[in-house]
Amino acid sequence: MKREEVFERLNEIFRSNFDDEGITLTDRTSSEDIEDWDSLEQVNLVVAIQGAFHVKFNIDEVNAMGNVGEMVDAILQKAGAKDE
Repeated sequence: MKREEVFERLNEIFRSNFDDEGITLTDRTSSEDIEDWDSLEQVNLVVAIQGAFHVKFNIDEVNAMGNVGEMVDAILQKAGAKDE
C-alpha cells in the first residue's frame, strides 16, 4: 500500500466521521486543525481506521500519533508487518 492510498482512505474516513466534505488532510493535520476532533472523536476515528485498514493499535500507539502524518506512518508500518 502506498502513502497516497492511505491518505485517500483517511480523507474518506475523516470526511465521513466529521460529516465535512471539505476536509483535506496533510501530514501536519492534527486535532487542533479540525474543530470537532476531540477525545471521543479520536476513539471513533481509531475504530474506523482499524476497520478500514485491518490493523490494530494499542493505546500507546494511538497516543503517540500527534498528527495525520504519524498516523499514516503507523498504518503503513502495521499494514506492512501484517503482509509479511
